[in-house]
Amino acid sequence: MSTELHIRAVSAADHAAWLPLWLGYQAFYKTTIAEATSAVTWQRLLDPAEPMAAYLAWQGDEAVGLVHTVYHRSCWTVGDYCYLQDLYVAEGVRGRGVGRRLIEHVYRQAAADGCSRVHWLTHETNRDAMQLYDRIAERSGFVQYRRLLG
Repeated sequence: MSTELHIRAVSAADHAAWLPLWLGYQAFYKTTIAEATSAVTWQRLLDPAEPMAAYLAWQGDEAVGLVHTVYHRSCWTVGDYCYLQDLYVAEGVRGRGVGRRLIEHVYRQAAADGCSRVHWLTHETNRDAMQLYDRIAERSGFVQYRRLLG
């Protein structure tokens, strides 16, 4: 990359940079999240009382990637788990290490916060990302089941 990459937690002033990446993430997964839900999500990401956080990867003055995390308890460990819920890198900079850097940032932040594990899901068709994930994490072997409520 021609400009140094910096990763930092979002602030209220970052909404205009975060939103296009959030919408890009939704488009990638062929889904649409209601504007009202996205507004609540943004407020939660900013609220220090919430177990959620967001980080943006910046290349100069342009946000080129995002990651969202959710800390949660586990019956298996004393330390919380860190669920890496959303990871997205803008199309024009994919394949340049931005995703790896965002994940490694989450690893460092979660460790500093006393978490015992970072985990995430991806769709089985997300082969490009899985090539990275297979190099920097272990596949758990678990299969996700879910039922939507309401």
